[in-house]
Amino acid sequence: MASEEQLSAIKRAKVLMVGAGGIGCELLKTLALSGFQDIHIIDMDTIEVSNLNRQFLFRQSHVGQSKAKVARDAVLRFRPNISITPYHANVKESRFNVDFFKEFDVVLNGLDNLDARRHVNRLCLAVDVPLVESGTTGFLGQVTVHSKGKTECYECQPKPAPKTYPVCTITSTPSKFVHCIVWAKDLLFAKLFGDKNQENDLNVRSSDTGNSSEHSVDVFEHRKDEDIEHYGRRIYDHVFGHNIEVALSNEETWKNRNKPRPIYSKDVLPVKMTEENGDTEKDSATDDVSVMASLSLKNPQDIWSLSENSRVFLEALRLFFLKRRKDIGNLTFDKDDQLAVEFVTAAANIRASSFGIPLHSLFEAKGIAGNIVHAVATTNAIIAGLIVIEAIKVLKKDNNNYRMTYCLEHPSRKLLLMPVEPYEPNKSCYVCSETPLSLEVNMHHSKLRDFVEKIVKGKLGMNFPVIMQGASILYEVGEDLEEDMVAIYAANLEKALSKLPSAVTSGTVLAVEDLQQEFSCSINIKHREEFDEEKEPDGMVLSGWVEAPVDKDNNNKPIGNGESTSNALPSKEILECEKDVEIQETSEGTETVTRKKRKLSEVDESKNQKKPEKLDVDDEDDELFIPDDWESLIKKRRV
Repeated sequence: MASEEQLSAIKRAKVLMVGAGGIGCELLKTLALSGFQDIHIIDMDTIEVSNLNRQFLFRQSHVGQSKAKVARDAVLRFRPNISITPYHANVKESRFNVDFFKEFDVVLNGLDNLDARRHVNRLCLAVDVPLVESGTTGFLGQVTVHSKGKTECYECQPKPAPKTYPVCTITSTPSKFVHCIVWAKDLLFAKLFGDKNQENDLNVRSSDTGNSSEHSVDVFEHRKDEDIEHYGRRIYDHVFGHNIEVALSNEETWKNRNKPRPIYSKDVLPVKMTEENGDTEKDSATDDVSVMASLSLKNPQDIWSLSENSRVFLEALRLFFLKRRKDIGNLTFDKDDQLAVEFVTAAANIRASSFGIPLHSLFEAKGIAGNIVHAVATTNAIIAGLIVIEAIKVLKKDNNNYRMTYCLEHPSRKLLLMPVEPYEPNKSCYVCSETPLSLEVNMHHSKLRDFVEKIVKGKLGMNFPVIMQGASILYEVGEDLEEDMVAIYAANLEKALSKLPSAVTSGTVLAVEDLQQEFSCSINIKHREEFDEEKEPDGMVLSGWVEAPVDKDNNNKPIGNGESTSNALPSKEILECEKDVEIQETSEGTETVTRKKRKLSEVDESKNQKKPEKLDVDDEDDELFIPDDWESLIKKRRV
């Protein structure tokens, strides 16, 4: 039974929830049933069919609607007298600024991506509002409290970065099934069905076009009046046959590797597929577009043979052109698109067969391609309850009893819920302790654009950055900028750092600030001539900002409930390692800009302990840290 003090704190509280997905549905229900009267929810997503197995506030009829708004309506049916304010929006929009966040007594996160979590963390620090973070993956879960000056902030500990793979590995020397998935999803699928104008690292030149690149054509172009099966076989023979032979011609590559074998359609399939399968074009009016249905393949957990994968590949391509031709040119891979998953599974398996890599089932391939850890609704419910418990402690200002709580799959010391005292703030944290960072960079080759995209936005997570050297502003964003300033900053982006109006040299200190987040940091610049393309693909190295270590022994086990997925997931990103990018320096003069920084309102939207094990997943309720050494955590000094 809650005490009068607790009930009073709960009824007075104004709570912000960020995320209305797996954890969010359970959390909103628990908050409402616990007596909270004023709840605000931000979520930019709409409801998908795949959400319905665990996000219990949603029904089939809600598919396509706002999660935040539907969740509100569902809860008000059984708690009609409370106030729930939904925002179908991105939490990074400029309206959700420090003035908005300071209205709340506590912020509760149920987010699905690192970038948004960092953004909310910085806003909570800026207004000194406690943040309760959470995450689940399968049977595992965690809840942590972040209070400025009392506990570590969300960014005090390194977080898993999305796994990336060098493009030379993906296109030429795959050694793991995940490499084949990334190739099939991000290169082949994108080339065949996505934006034709986007750059793509697939070899598009056919062997029958001659040696002159001037006269060669893109083999992926569907020729006028060309039979779909002929087109499909031509693509098949090019990517699994001709391209493999091209790769084999570089003998140096295969001195210490097993050579792949070229695979041609005539070697694994009948001469004419339609003669074997019958004319299926008469079925084209049906809405059910699935190769498994078309070819009578029933179990998604079966591992198809090379012949079956080849049939699925050609049939999937045929169905795309027959039933979804209007979508071709605009498609991106979606794990909920059955036909896309079938195509990517088949393509990845054929490539895996060529390179001697074990084949996988459609169920396994979908998990890898979609970065899926199958969610458990009960875990979400447990974590939601723990969030509310910590939120009540925050409202009572019961700092000494804050706990990080881990939900385990198997008992540890007879416990499935492991509460430990929170960490103290990390004195080396560049976010809450304002520790200066250092950047090694070739100032003569790297442009300001590289610095902005790879470091300021990519690694530091800033959305509206201002970059200054002393009193000179080198770069700023905002729709309210005058046209001449926009032109100056655009010109600066294309200049090498050493060629900027206020030249960046070794020893320069750049001040970088995000006006929306009210977050700033200093970066000490150090010149370095060369970088390892494989290990340092950005061409610059940031120190003081730490990523979680990547486990190199990725065995691509199927991803399921309760398994660690820190080492096995593909990324939407593919790192460049085969090409040297030529940087052209300009000598055009641009005046040095010295002006006052704008106010936030003017910005427009446009410890010797063993470190916890990082679980890097892309389910909607991710970001999990499971400690290996419970004893060291339990004995840890109170903050």
